[in-house]
Amino acid sequence: MINQNKALPLLMSALLMSACADDGSDGLAGDNGSNTLVSITSLDIGSEQCAMGGKLLQTGLDLNANGTLDLSEVDDALSQTICNGITAHLTAQLVGRYQSGVYGLSAAEIVDFHTASKQIFVVNAKSGRVDILNAADISLDDVVTGGGAIALNNIVKNTDIDVAADVNLSGLGGVNSLSINKDLLAVAIERADTQANSKQGNGLVAFYRINDAGQTLYLHAVEVGALPDNLTFNKDGSLLVVANEGEPNGDYTVDPEGSISFIEINDDVPATSATSLGFADFNQGGIRADELDAQIKINGPNASVAQDLEPEYIAISEDNLKAFVSLQENNAIAVIDLNSREITAVLPLGLKDYGLYENRIDASDKDGKVHFSAYAEVYGMYQPDTISSYQWQSANFIVTANEGDARDYDGFSEEARAKDLDLDTAHPQLLAAKDKSQLGRLKVTTSLGDIDDDGDVDQIVSYGARSFSIWDENGNQVFDSGSDFSRITAAVLGSNFNNNNDENKGDSRSDDKAGEPEALAIGKIAEQYYAFIGLERTGGVMIYNITNPFAVSFVDYIVNRDFNTNFEINTDTGEVEGDASLAGDLGPEGMKFISAENSPTSKPLLVIGNEVSGTTSVYALGFN
Repeated sequence: MINQNKALPLLMSALLMSACADDGSDGLAGDNGSNTLVSITSLDIGSEQCAMGGKLLQTGLDLNANGTLDLSEVDDALSQTICNGITAHLTAQLVGRYQSGVYGLSAAEIVDFHTASKQIFVVNAKSGRVDILNAADISLDDVVTGGGAIALNNIVKNTDIDVAADVNLSGLGGVNSLSINKDLLAVAIERADTQANSKQGNGLVAFYRINDAGQTLYLHAVEVGALPDNLTFNKDGSLLVVANEGEPNGDYTVDPEGSISFIEINDDVPATSATSLGFADFNQGGIRADELDAQIKINGPNASVAQDLEPEYIAISEDNLKAFVSLQENNAIAVIDLNSREITAVLPLGLKDYGLYENRIDASDKDGKVHFSAYAEVYGMYQPDTISSYQWQSANFIVTANEGDARDYDGFSEEARAKDLDLDTAHPQLLAAKDKSQLGRLKVTTSLGDIDDDGDVDQIVSYGARSFSIWDENGNQVFDSGSDFSRITAAVLGSNFNNNNDENKGDSRSDDKAGEPEALAIGKIAEQYYAFIGLERTGGVMIYNITNPFAVSFVDYIVNRDFNTNFEINTDTGEVEGDASLAGDLGPEGMKFISAENSPTSKPLLVIGNEVSGTTSVYALGFN
């Protein structure tokens, strides 16, 4: 293997001396009158010759004078392999995009990919359907940038699945999640209860068989817990694990218990019933009540622990032994033993200290500028939405997108502004909390912060952590991105950082949860692990190399959004003012990494479902 820098002069001299043959090979006259040809072939990432990709330069005499360097004419002694260096920079280039034309109605949420048919399956949530997009024709020649990326619409929708019609039961609502293993598709759909509460009844998982053409055959549905919000197959496809969130109704008069459901898959055939695992043992007076850490937020009115814990998202460990389940509203993660089907731990994630310089925040949408400050005794909760898992040194690690979420219902709300809190008179932010240009507008919880139980607030606690984190499987944090996301978007977007996803009005989310890291995917490329974190509000994706969780590095920020477009989307009705199609991709909700081995382009791809714009975008990943 030849060092890249030493090989380049040789390559350039050959090219400068040569004429271009018909097949793209480069030729010059040899001593015997035959042309010397140089053929250049790209090597894919993960190739045997070059783990990071590169180029193969083959040289030889055109002995049969056909203008093509045939395999028999290659002189191995003169051929060279030029590999991208181990420090090569990962790039992401937009090569595919589907525009549904539906805005604000969750027309593109969770995404997955069927390898055999090269089809992308997209949750079209509120419609109760799954859209099937043709990715087979995506080409690396379709790379677009700038205005072309905003307008790109080169992926075709083949068909869709009407899940509610297939299941054919009363009270069915939106589709929340899907997962594909080989030719088996599982789709989670919510259902109303007998009192007509829209999603408080037991939901269902609908199973489909996918053939090599991407056509689906409905098999059957399995009843699970209330509001199945996420599901995923384990690593060998023998089990489907479902997170049943169990949200309360708007009046907070009905609050189903959160739970985990398991559906066995035998010989690629799903069972017709599920087993469920709840949290009742952690209730007050329960046999495991003493295990529940006081840092875990339990604050629903009159709610038991089992009702209050709300499973959000599932990650399966690489060794296929554990499931990690985010409990977003509770600032915690549950650990499930997949062999015994038992909850082994509920891990508190604690608070992020915004008094530290590396965690400084812009806490106001009314300061008229980008302004970061560190505030003592002000905190954020690590409330992950999407989570994932990978291994380093044979140990499991959990990666979390720390979006944050409040309980904010007609019947109960914990939300307030910092200015409304009754702060302890000794609190260091007593004056800053009254100033709307500093902390006054920061969204905070009224359920935490009274450390000494004297009725006033000693700690100001806000939602989310404006970051992504890596934890070991015991819940110890080994990395957090600190204030990276806001600082990077401020540097790139200026006053448009912390923008909302339904209109362009500049900094409108600093007081809330900033860019809101929500979507997350992990991909392994050339023996390196990369984390892709989508910012739900601001838009775009942050890329980090996380191969070593103790030596994480920022790689890139990609965003396909025009912040100068005038538009406004009503996310309740779908009504649009202005031309939202000119705004680009809004609200990344779900992501799927496709390895080079399974990709239609033979290069790694990242698929993103953008909830607010209803677009699905595909990025080609490579090195330069």
